[in-house]
Amino acid sequence: MIVETLTSPVILFFVLGVFAALIKSDLAIPEAFAKAMSIYLMAAIGLKGGIEVAESGFTPELAAAAVAGLGLSFLLPLLAFTLLTRIGKLGQIDAGAVAAHYGSVSVVTFVTAKEILTGQGLSPAGYMVAVLALMETPAIISGLLLARRGQPQRANAESSGLLHEVFANGSVVLLVGSFAIGLIAGKDGFEPVKPLFDTGFRGVLCLFLLDMGLIAARRLVQSKKLNARLVSLAIALPLINGTIGVAIGTFIGLDVASAAALGILAASASYIAVPAAMRMALPEADPGIYLSMSLGITFPFNIILGITLFSQLALMIG
Repeated sequence: MIVETLTSPVILFFVLGVFAALIKSDLAIPEAFAKAMSIYLMAAIGLKGGIEVAESGFTPELAAAAVAGLGLSFLLPLLAFTLLTRIGKLGQIDAGAVAAHYGSVSVVTFVTAKEILTGQGLSPAGYMVAVLALMETPAIISGLLLARRGQPQRANAESSGLLHEVFANGSVVLLVGSFAIGLIAGKDGFEPVKPLFDTGFRGVLCLFLLDMGLIAARRLVQSKKLNARLVSLAIALPLINGTIGVAIGTFIGLDVASAAALGILAASASYIAVPAAMRMALPEADPGIYLSMSLGITFPFNIILGITLFSQLALMIG
């Protein structure tokens, strides 16, 4: 599986982006096109998930996975916060901001994992898209509580603005909305738009990961905030979180592919939704730390190795 993953065009395009950035190539994806690709990918994955749930119906497994995802998203920042303060030696504000990233999820990591797993005959259940959407927000709340613990409460106006920022976040709205559209339209309603959202999906994902490889490598090269302790934690946290996610997914009765997907979600770290919320709620937190860890180290680790590791773990214990 490791060989198949590393030789997949999806992963090789990411590696190409990393290589281009490291040799300081002028290769770049226009920002508007990159944003359009992210909108396309989230809409496609939401639609497909909604259609699969429409076909299978609401099941006990869906409810169990949703509860597990919510619990993981809210509780994993507590573990991350402890390790970041004791081992990483970060202050309360920075540790809370980073912890929020490691409790939330990366849509791109999930999309990549779903594509790779499906290609290897391990297709996660469609309802995992709903779990993905549910896991974005609780970690933000948990991280803010940890960062602001013992400090004066923020003004109501600011709190209201943060709540709007969190729940009206573009990725959350698009994922939930497209999932609902797929649920309502069903398989027959999807047929007219299938050529757009199905046939071209893998090609768009390749180009998007090329862009992510460029961004991740450049962020890592430019970062001056990381030390050996933080780099180690950026690898240890996904390993710990992913193992917990796979174990819980298996324990609650999910199939092997869905348990692997839950582990991959738990292992992923947000670098879109959470940074946007942290800029508003914790402006004093250092973006050079939380973006470099989540995007510069954890994201490449999960894309190249993590997906395969958690899939193998799910197969072993499932």
